[in-house]
Amino acid sequence: MIELSTQEISGWISHFMWPLFRVASLFMVMPIIGTQLVPMRVRLLFAVAVTALVAPLLPDMPEIDVLSVSSWIITAQQVLIGSLMGFVLQLFFHTFALAGQMIAMQMGLGFASLNDPANGVNVAAVGQLYLMLCTLLFLAMNGHLVVIQVVVDSFFTLPVGQFLPLHSLYEIAVWFGWIFGSALLIAIPAMSALLIVNLTFGVMTKSAPQLNVFALGFPMTLVFGLFIIWVSISGFLAQYSQMAESALFVLRNLVGVQ
Repeated sequence: MIELSTQEISGWISHFMWPLFRVASLFMVMPIIGTQLVPMRVRLLFAVAVTALVAPLLPDMPEIDVLSVSSWIITAQQVLIGSLMGFVLQLFFHTFALAGQMIAMQMGLGFASLNDPANGVNVAAVGQLYLMLCTLLFLAMNGHLVVIQVVVDSFFTLPVGQFLPLHSLYEIAVWFGWIFGSALLIAIPAMSALLIVNLTFGVMTKSAPQLNVFALGFPMTLVFGLFIIWVSISGFLAQYSQMAESALFVLRNLVGVQ
């Protein structure tokens, strides 16, 4: 009969439990997998499967009683690390949604909002289009596999028992400014073109006051806006590649992965 001591059982549990908390927190927060479209049980099963595959490859865990106060502190650290990694990815995805909303407000489609089933909020139709393109490109370029690789490498650069350094938290705060700047960079060509269209209608109204600018200007602005979006979609891949590289760079730096 095989006899197992309490210390051995505690070591086996900790070797699987703490990585599970970090991986599961990432999957619960990150885009695509962490949305409301994916049931909670599916996310949990996916996290358990990934943890079971990578657990034998991870370094040794701290020898701490799983029922002690130190164990609860380490568990909270793993949850926070995984959540912050998923939060960085969420900010990256919302960059394109914010850019689409800026363009929609400029072209007069700000009132045309759709229900986003992934996040449970109403967003502009153009923002939803940009968000769908970003999601499809992320999956097509195996971005989800890169994220899984980063979270596995984080156990070597940021072992269980250590927390994020202060400069990593500062990078997340700076990341907010990058989000608004990048969204404006995506939207500014379309916004500039629509501004020229609006100025043109202003000159026409000044030259011919009998023209009804509201009856003529709105449909023309809408048509030109749709044409500008169609033209700008051709450069969407280049913009996405550059910003995805920056987002993954921030994600790797967050956990010290080189």
